Amino acid sequence: MKLSRIALDGKPGVAISSDQGVRVLAGADLDTAVAGGEAALRELHATVERDGVSVSEGDLRFLPLLDRSRKIICLGLNFFDHASETGNAKPAFPVIFGRFASSLIGHEAAMIRPNLSDKLDFEGEMAAIIGTAGKDIPVDKALDHVIGYSVFNDGSLRDYQMMTPQWMPGKNFDATGAFGPWLVSADELPAGGAGLMLETRLNGEVVQRASTSDMIFDVANTIALLSTFLTLEPGDVLVMGTPSGVGAARKPPLFMKPGDVVEVEIERIGLLRNPIVAE
Repeated sequence: MKLSRIALDGKPGVAISSDQGVRVLAGADLDTAVAGGEAALRELHATVERDGVSVSEGDLRFLPLLDRSRKIICLGLNFFDHASETGNAKPAFPVIFGRFASSLIGHEAAMIRPNLSDKLDFEGEMAAIIGTAGKDIPVDKALDHVIGYSVFNDGSLRDYQMMTPQWMPGKNFDATGAFGPWLVSADELPAGGAGLMLETRLNGEVVQRASTSDMIFDVANTIALLSTFLTLEPGDVLVMGTPSGVGAARKPPLFMKPGDVVEVEIERIGLLRNPIVAE
C-alpha cells in the first residue's frame, strides 16, 4: 500500500497510489489510520480505493506525511562513512536527537533557507513509522511494530547545529525538514527497509548514494534500544540517519542556496523533491 496526506482544491485528504493511478478521498485522515495500526491502514486504503476520485498526481499538494506524531526521533552518524567524513568515530551508542513537526514540509513544498544562516545542508534519510505501541521490545519482535516507511530530508543549519552538543537548534528551523510523499506499508518492502538504494541529488547531481543496509544501527535494533527508555507509540517517526556526502564535509563546503532543487529518492519507497527559497 502507498498512501499520502494531501490537499486537493484546498481540502485535506488522503491519496493512494497503485498501478491503476492515484485516487483521493477528501476528509480522510492518515494520522488516525496509522494510530489504529495495520488493520485501520488497510481499511483506509480500501475506502479511498472504493470511494475516492481519480486524479493526476500533479494536481495534488503534498503535506508533511504525518501531522500528529508525538515523537520524531532522529539518528545521527548512523552510517560509518558519514561518521568518518565528519571526523567522528563509529558510535557505540546511537546519536539521538529530536525534530518537531513544526519544522516539516511536504513533497514539492519550498524548503526555506533562513536569513540567519547560509549553511543549509541536505541529509537524505529513510524514515520508519511506528504502528503498534511498545516498551522493552525484543529485537526479534521489533519490526512487528513498524507500519511503514517513507523518505526524509533532515535539512540542517550547520552553524546553528554546532552551537550546542544536542544539535536541536540547527535541526528545527521552520520549513527545513521534508517528509514524504508516500507511506509505503512494511509488507511491501524488505524487512527493516534493508537493502534499498538511497540517493540524494542537488540540481540533478548525485551527492549521496548508499544502501540502507549500510546503517550502523538498523531499524530493529534501534526500536529495541529506544524502547528500553521510552514507550514507542503509533505515529512516532524514526529518522534513520544519512550516508556520507553531506555538504558540510566537502572541500569546499556545498550548502543549498535559493534556486536549488534537492531530491531524495529511496528505491521502492519514492522520490521527495523540494526547491530551496530564501526566507
